[in-house]
Amino acid sequence: MVRHNEAAHRYELETDHGLAIAVYRQQGDSAVFTHTEVPPEDEGKGIGGRLVRAALDDTRRRGLKIVPACSFVVAFVRRHPEYAA
Repeated sequence: MVRHNEAAHRYELETDHGLAIAVYRQQGDSAVFTHTEVPPEDEGKGIGGRLVRAALDDTRRRGLKIVPACSFVVAFVRRHPEYAA
């Protein structure tokens, strides 16, 4: 389950090999996603996509605009235009 670690400004997902994270910074009414990281052993298993989808859904629920600034989130939004601003 993806959790929002508000104090660390990131979303987290425990995996079998560590912690996957999607880091953001809040700027006004926007959340700028700056970094996504998945443990190397878990790459290619859809974990990053699951993490980012949950993070973007929660960001929208909180009434913030999504600003993709890391390559993974940019690619995710390109593949899922429903998340484009």
